[in-house]
Amino acid sequence: MSRAIATVFGVGLLRPAPGTWGSLAALPLAWALHVLGGFTLLALASVAVFFVGWWATRAATAGAEDHDPSEIVIDEVAGQWIALWPVSYGAQFAGVDMLALWPGWIAAFALFRLFDIWKPGPVGWADRRHDAWGVMLDDVVAGVMAALCVALLAALAHGVLI
Repeated sequence: MSRAIATVFGVGLLRPAPGTWGSLAALPLAWALHVLGGFTLLALASVAVFFVGWWATRAATAGAEDHDPSEIVIDEVAGQWIALWPVSYGAQFAGVDMLALWPGWIAAFALFRLFDIWKPGPVGWADRRHDAWGVMLDDVVAGVMAALCVALLAALAHGVLI
């Protein structure tokens, strides 16, 4: 079961770019969570996936030399969901369908993938832990950085910062 969770039921086995596939798989799941319970459910699910992902990653990599094999993509799900928090919150606040904020979806996806691949500052620090916490944390930090950028871009787009 840990392997199934760590690979998001096989999504991480897709090639090329399994991390991107994991992030893409997270998108419809985030939308469904938002529809079912709004921002609160998405936020709670993100936290739950972080801890379940940590357990699954720890179990799936126990005794392996590679602490972060590319097929483990549960971390991308957690990070991508966090990157979508401003979109979910904004949709709930405005009382609109989350899909209506499609520019935010694109920004959240692109920025999360950028920070996850580039690994600037604290993202790289977390990645260098070489353990299951690091596997999960680097994507959480990348998700937080992407979420902050998405919120900033939304503020600029809606004239809040002008």
